[in-house]
Amino acid sequence: MKDIKVLGSGCANCKTTIALIEQVAQDKGVVIQVEKVQDMPAIIGYGVMSTPGVVVDGKVVHAGGVPTREKIAGWLA
Repeated sequence: MKDIKVLGSGCANCKTTIALIEQVAQDKGVVIQVEKVQDMPAIIGYGVMSTPGVVVDGKVVHAGGVPTREKIAGWLA
């Protein structure tokens, strides 16, 4: 199971990112646990200055803008 955190204020791009991650995981048959992190000190603690940010298994893999389906598929491989 992949532990995924989406870092952001809850904006449209953050919501789109969560939906896209869930959709790609379902398409690939990968079990994930998605957590929304909206606490700014926690987000800054990851070193993310532009949102949405994505953390997979404790490692920041993306920051700023909605990631592509291909990029997400790579994280879930």
